[in-house]
Amino acid sequence: MTRGADARVTASESAAADTLQRAVRQALATVIDPEIRRPITELDMVPGIHVDGDHVSIDLQLTIVGCPAATSIERDVRAAAAGVSGVAEVDVRVGVMDAATREALVARLRGNRPSGHPFTADSLTRVIAVTSGKGGVGKSTITANLAVAMARQGLRVGLLDADVFGFSIPALLGIEGAKPTRVGDMIMPPRAHDVAVISIGMFVDARTAVSWRGPMLHRTVQQFLTDVHFGDLDVLLLDMPPGTGDVAISIGQLLPHAEVLVVTTPQKAAADVAERSAIVARQTGQTVIGVVENMAGLPQPDGSVLELFGSGGGDETAARLEVPVLARVPLSVALREGGDAGEPVVLREGDAAGAELVRLATQLVARGRGLAGRKLGLSPR
Repeated sequence: MTRGADARVTASESAAADTLQRAVRQALATVIDPEIRRPITELDMVPGIHVDGDHVSIDLQLTIVGCPAATSIERDVRAAAAGVSGVAEVDVRVGVMDAATREALVARLRGNRPSGHPFTADSLTRVIAVTSGKGGVGKSTITANLAVAMARQGLRVGLLDADVFGFSIPALLGIEGAKPTRVGDMIMPPRAHDVAVISIGMFVDARTAVSWRGPMLHRTVQQFLTDVHFGDLDVLLLDMPPGTGDVAISIGQLLPHAEVLVVTTPQKAAADVAERSAIVARQTGQTVIGVVENMAGLPQPDGSVLELFGSGGGDETAARLEVPVLARVPLSVALREGGDAGEPVVLREGDAAGAELVRLATQLVARGRGLAGRKLGLSPR
């Protein structure tokens, strides 16, 4: 073979290697980091792909040492590369990002935002705070089920457990013991039923009594909004603590554009107190969108309803606040069992409470969000 022919063969082999390398990178773009929820190629986790004939070597850089998703990411990388036509053997060399690369990634994920949280009035994320005037009305159960129901309808949903003293969201969603992952100074929230979830219960022992005063509570809520990377959300739900204390005031200051859903029971005493949380929300500029009456009677086999907690509380609260009653959730054994088991009742079929919560989620999704406070990107000519 002449020297010219050798050159042509070498050029042909090089072109084939380039083509295969591009095909492998394209395949790796389908591998999603399970915590950040973006393609690993977009996150600079694949700095190098080397082709030698039908053998491919891939450099995979994890975001942190001890990444909890390391095994699944490496497995998905191998499978994606092996599925490319022309690849016979795959070698994955796993490493960890250096500090500079990781810091650049964190800045990019935050949109190079210097400070503050991303859920501002002009963001595309709806913020819905679920509140009540008193404890024990099922506010957290309503919030957890709403989040899962919305996620099942295809929305990108985040859930912030702002009930610092009485946190229960991790248990209701079946992720007790789950811990967030830190990437630099950014917190990656665990996921449950396709909902990104953060709670103080993920940072303390479940049996620990949290006894903090106002400044500490404010910093905690602020850090959850600022440092937790929920990703691009359609909806952020907040499970508010009962009453009108420090956290309610902090949320009002940090998220004055939030929509507020008030939860009460049919009992008059609960309805009287429920109104107070809505008044505080309005004082901070938030919009009360409606009332949810929980424990609205126990259906009987003969079709009648046993009103264990009386009746009329939801209507009374809604009338005084001049908003609609958006849902009446009946007492349900399945709802209680689901909460104890960490399996939201909206995942079941045939339960009246679950069906009503799905209807509420659908109604909230269809309602959309108003334009008040949002920048429209328009200017006069």
